[in-house]
Amino acid sequence: MILIHCPYCEEARPEVEFAYGGEAHIARPVDPSTYSDEQWEEFLYIRNNPRGRHHERWRHTHGCGRFFNAVRDTVTDVFETTYKAGEARK
Repeated sequence: MILIHCPYCEEARPEVEFAYGGEAHIARPVDPSTYSDEQWEEFLYIRNNPRGRHHERWRHTHGCGRFFNAVRDTVTDVFETTYKAGEARK
């Protein structure tokens, strides 16, 4: 069983309480009306899929319900750290 630490609840809970929310730190366009269809496609659908250390968004769906960021190794599935949404990349 994988335990994930929620930085808001301050406890480690089983993975089944959480939902993956995609890649972390994706900046929204400042002026969306200037984006071409190709730029929108890239913004909405194209994500990094690295082997190794990866910054991700997670949601504690069966707990506080809040989104947070995590650094996880995609090879070993080990969570290096978790931190609150809005904090700088760790």
